[in-house]
Amino acid sequence: MAASTVLAKAVGAERELKVHIPGYGGFISSGMITLAGSVRATPASSSSSCSAGIVRAVATPDTAVIKRSKVELYKEQSNFLRFPLNEELQNEAAGINEVATQLIKFHGSYQQTNRDERGTKSYQFMLRTKNPCGKVPNKLYLVMDDLADEFGIGTLRLTTRQTFQLHGVLKKNLKTVMSTIIKNMGSTLGACGDLNRNVLAPAAPYTNKEYAFAQETAENIASLLTPQSGAYYDIWVDGEKVMSAEPPDVTAARNDNSHGTNFPESPEPIYGTQFLPRKFKIAVTVPTDNSVDILTNDIGVVVISDSDGEHQGFNIYVGGGMGRTHRVETTFPRLGEPLGYVPKEDILYAVKAIVVTQRENGRRDDRKYSRMKYLISQWGIEKFRCVVEKYYGKKFEPFRELPDWEFRSYLGWHEQGDGALFCGLHVDSGRIGGKMKKALREVIEKYNLNVRITPNQNLILCDIRRTWRRPITTVLAQAGLLGFDKLQEMVNKWDGVIKSPTKHNLKIFADRQTYEAMEELAQIQSKSAHQLAMEVIRNYVSSQQNGKEE
Repeated sequence: MAASTVLAKAVGAERELKVHIPGYGGFISSGMITLAGSVRATPASSSSSCSAGIVRAVATPDTAVIKRSKVELYKEQSNFLRFPLNEELQNEAAGINEVATQLIKFHGSYQQTNRDERGTKSYQFMLRTKNPCGKVPNKLYLVMDDLADEFGIGTLRLTTRQTFQLHGVLKKNLKTVMSTIIKNMGSTLGACGDLNRNVLAPAAPYTNKEYAFAQETAENIASLLTPQSGAYYDIWVDGEKVMSAEPPDVTAARNDNSHGTNFPESPEPIYGTQFLPRKFKIAVTVPTDNSVDILTNDIGVVVISDSDGEHQGFNIYVGGGMGRTHRVETTFPRLGEPLGYVPKEDILYAVKAIVVTQRENGRRDDRKYSRMKYLISQWGIEKFRCVVEKYYGKKFEPFRELPDWEFRSYLGWHEQGDGALFCGLHVDSGRIGGKMKKALREVIEKYNLNVRITPNQNLILCDIRRTWRRPITTVLAQAGLLGFDKLQEMVNKWDGVIKSPTKHNLKIFADRQTYEAMEELAQIQSKSAHQLAMEVIRNYVSSQQNGKEE
């Protein structure tokens, strides 16, 4: 079941509860603001009725009044994510210091400790790639497969944001691994950290107009919000920029400052020295296809087409997010809500305006409340829309009506629409290792297949000729790869949930019918079937011990 469905009641409860979050004063604003040697004007006035005082600029805060988290200071003093990470990577220590540990996240890596070893801490690193739409070229997949064996723990992991994770990399091997990924059509830049993360889109390689446009849009948004300072390439490939040219529309949208969104002359025109208050997530999809769980993202973008299938523009949702802090009741999951509709040529400008609104007004004093969902919850959608429109330069059009959402897994064999097939494979918990890893390597390498990672941690093999279906199926089946038909067979044989107490490991229910009957009775008493059954058993045993039956 999609997380959006699970959250529906939680959102209603949130609105009823009217959770109050501790206030935050924001950053100082004035007509012209100096930041790290650059000057940026505040946004131009618009016809919106918003108070001008709502819009704030990222500037050096009044430290006597406004508190910032230590991560904010690390970012500001890092020379756009370089220092002291560049120095820490050069020394002989097995790990890096606290500041560098925060900065390396922006480069796509987390420092971790080996929990299996006792005594002195053993440091290792996890690397996460950035793959808009989950697209993985054949060459990159084979390289990641090799790196997992040579420098990792021998497995590849697929994430819910359509990326790879590579675990167990030692510090001394980081630069080799990073540079290899970069030089083989991959990247880890922005896969972690306080900036836009990997942009989701349906992984199915359909060739119809809607799906192709959704994926193209996701790639353009990812490019728009990619860090520009060059620190990533300075550190990992000695300053060599290994990247493809971006579409002119993306460059134009990034450089446009007609509404005060940018830091002029800054190496980071959108992010500045502070980047964003916290991680930021975006997904793009087509109507009905909720494989990306659209309402759980900071921004959800939906392609809107006319009756002939020609794309016209986009509906935009804002304010979704699943995370919360354990036992902190003022944190909560939240579904995105409609912001409005924009013509197709405006989508990059609208997304940029939303990101800048969060950059300027998201909390930077307490990271528990730094996601955009808390800003929208505190302001309300009307005030949020009003501020975004100042940076966008126009009003949003009314949200277009949408059909109901459906979850799509894309498991099994499907037509791509161009004569070729694709095959969706279930990957348990997203772990690719052992026989599965070898079989996938054999098939992907032999048939020169591109792949896609799904938001459900599964894998899609793309561009398969019909004559290849049988031999590919044979190889995968021999490795235990459990296609849609096999999964359906397992579901049909399932007898229901059998619950047992961990202490005595008793199996109370032997069949589904008994369990369902007990579950129905238990619900009346606000108990679980297992609790009710145990009470019946205890009462029976007690009565026997007393020498009588009740």
